[in-house]
Amino acid sequence: MDNDEIRLELRREYPDAIEDVWSALTESDRTARWIGTWTGEPGVGNTIMLTMTAEEGSEPGPAVIRECDPPKRLAMDLHNTDEPTWRVELTLTPHGDGTVLDFVHRMPRPDWDTSDILKGWHFYLDRLGAALVGEPVPEWDTYTPPSLEA
Repeated sequence: MDNDEIRLELRREYPDAIEDVWSALTESDRTARWIGTWTGEPGVGNTIMLTMTAEEGSEPGPAVIRECDPPKRLAMDLHNTDEPTWRVELTLTPHGDGTVLDFVHRMPRPDWDTSDILKGWHFYLDRLGAALVGEPVPEWDTYTPPSLEA
C-alpha cells in the first residue's frame, strides 16, 4: 500500500497452457463458467459490460479495457456504483506445461477494509482453476480461501 492506493496481489499456477488460460479470461462463454458474462466490443479503450453471475442480483457494470496483449496481459478498470474505479491487472507467464497468473487489484482508497475483497478474488481465481479442469466451481456460502483455512 502506498499513500494513494491499496494493491492486492495474488498468484495462481494452473496446469493449463497459456493460450487456454487466456481464453478462459477473455471469452465470454468461458468467463461465464467462473466469474460472469460480458458483452461489447473487445479492444483497448473500449468499454464492455460485465455481469458477475456468481453474485446474486448482479447488474451489468462497465469495464474499460486499458491493456490487452494476448496471451500475456490484460488490464481493465472496473466501474462500481458509488465506489471509486478499480484497476485489475492480469499477467500470464508460461511455466513448464502450465501457466502462472499474477493478479493485481489496485484500489484508490487506503482506508478500506480489504478482507472481503481479498476473499472475493481468492474465490474467483479458485473458480477459474476449477473451470479450467472441469471441476465444480466453489460456492460463496461454503467457501474458505486457502490463506484463511485453519
